[in-house]
Amino acid sequence: MSTPVDGGIETRLPTALKPFALRQYRLLVLGLILAMFADGVWTVGVVWQVIELGGGPGQLAVVTGVAAVGMVVSTLAGGILADRVSQRRIMIGLELVKLVAFGIVGVAGMLGVLSLPVLVGASLVGGITMGMYYPAYSALLPSVVEAAQLQAANGIEGFLRPVIFQAIGPMVAGGAISIASPAAAIVLAGLASASSAMAYVAMAPVAVRRDLTATAAHPVRSVVADLVEGFAYMWRTPWLWATLFFSCILVLAVMGPIEVLVPFALQDRADGGAGDHALVLAGFGIGAAASSLVFASIPMPRRYLSLMFGIWTFSSIPLVIMGVADSTWMFVAAGFLMGVMFDGPMVLWGTLLQRRVPPELLGRIASLDFFVSVALMPVSMALAAPISHAIGLTATFLLAGLLPVPVAVAFYLAARLWRDEIEHPLRLEIKEVTPLS
Repeated sequence: MSTPVDGGIETRLPTALKPFALRQYRLLVLGLILAMFADGVWTVGVVWQVIELGGGPGQLAVVTGVAAVGMVVSTLAGGILADRVSQRRIMIGLELVKLVAFGIVGVAGMLGVLSLPVLVGASLVGGITMGMYYPAYSALLPSVVEAAQLQAANGIEGFLRPVIFQAIGPMVAGGAISIASPAAAIVLAGLASASSAMAYVAMAPVAVRRDLTATAAHPVRSVVADLVEGFAYMWRTPWLWATLFFSCILVLAVMGPIEVLVPFALQDRADGGAGDHALVLAGFGIGAAASSLVFASIPMPRRYLSLMFGIWTFSSIPLVIMGVADSTWMFVAAGFLMGVMFDGPMVLWGTLLQRRVPPELLGRIASLDFFVSVALMPVSMALAAPISHAIGLTATFLLAGLLPVPVAVAFYLAARLWRDEIEHPLRLEIKEVTPLS
């Protein structure tokens, strides 16, 4: 018979839901949901706010471009900060900053006094906060749930991201824009950020898992030393550098075709439009959410690195399908497969970071991971169009789909990951959950 813990929540929950037995985690995931909802609403609201101001593609490119730059330049600093300061306080501060930025844009838009420079500034702030959030969240999670529950918690996050950030947030934003205005949607995003901050405030304080007494006294030398220490750990850790370097190639190969070329391929091959493109994106999101839940529910595999690399090796192959597809359903099916193969192993990857990286380094290593994910996205998107003009749309999809396969095999062999995973097993027995707060 199960016994109630932490306010009546039972311990004998399905594996994927075990972390919800903890009040600290429930508050953390509530804040995560609200933060992702705010970002999803803002992402759509800011586009239509630019259009309402009379801006065109050039102005929109500036607004979205500065957000990408903000994410890239802030994430490494966010990792250093997450290893020095309470991650909970960092996340409270980030959501309050978003409240101010979104609130200024929304109120100014309602009053009719909003200008493009203000919108650009708010977009830069939004990008910076997004870049700093992931390292703080990743470093905080192992202090909130037990090691045996990390995989489930990462699976929950992997499920929520496409559902909240990519689906519900944009849908609500579209409704608010159609009923009222882009400014109203942006105000809603600000209110969601404020609510997220309040959820984090309600959490019990969480100590930083690092002894700071040995850090350099001079602030500049101390920051540089922290950054160097993070890169040094990566270089001497084969499973880490192998995965990050492969991720660079994977992102460079696939993000441009997905973001830039799919709409044109749909139009040329399947006579598709915006609705068909939305179906492809929805297919990707559904696959990602379903795969994340599956990986949240299974035990950590004994051959976790081999499974992770094995799936990611073929995760770009659906682009080959898109390269020859002549109907919308084929694009949707390919998008679904990509979502499954991209996001499922991410659950293992997040758990691997939190289990094997020393706690005092986790923020910096998580920031390196996020940096790799976003740094080459603009490059990939910039290269996609000229390459497709040079060699054709089909050849570009084929190249993007096939190139990562031998690269993945090469890094797997170079780092000898099949030995590493046996020498460092991660499977744990899941015990009765007891509150950490």
